[in-house]
Amino acid sequence: MEIVLHFETENFAKGKDILLKDDLVGRASMIFKEGSIIGKEGYYCYLSGTEEQCEKALELMKDIGEEVKDETKSQLISKIKEEEEKAIEGFGNILG
Repeated sequence: MEIVLHFETENFAKGKDILLKDDLVGRASMIFKEGSIIGKEGYYCYLSGTEEQCEKALELMKDIGEEVKDETKSQLISKIKEEEEKAIEGFGNILG
């Protein structure tokens, strides 16, 4: 399961800390990005994990951040995957 969370700038550090320190959610794959990579304000967290991990993350963030759906979610996931592919290509070029 994949979810994207949005944080206002003032809540980002607190939200990130809570997610990473939680025993269940902290084991999920999380990538944090500034909203500017997709032309938006604030910060985003792309979380990929089990349904239980994602539900717990949403529960923990109910007063700090919000789940993002629709086009913004698609844009962010696409941009993150694009960056990962470029990094893999770059690493492949180093190894030759």
